[in-house]
Amino acid sequence: MVTKELTINNKHGIHTRPATVFVENAAKFKCDVFITYNEERVNGKSIMGLLILAVEPGATIELETDGPDEQEAMNRFVEIIENNFYTE
Repeated sequence: MVTKELTINNKHGIHTRPATVFVENAAKFKCDVFITYNEERVNGKSIMGLLILAVEPGATIELETDGPDEQEAMNRFVEIIENNFYTE
């Protein structure tokens, strides 16, 4: 299991578009992905779960990956979040 605290720096937090980007990328990995915000933990492969968190701009989340490709997944999510959910 790999965990990391990350700050959401995009100006609208995690709304529909960032949640979609996150979930689409999470689906590419075999590992489990979880996000914790305000003591609420959700499955990172669930768009509804991410939207329910209502992560605000500047918020700190805890990201957890657990499984065979956990480090690769973590690296990808760090890149996505640091690029404000814009992917190539």
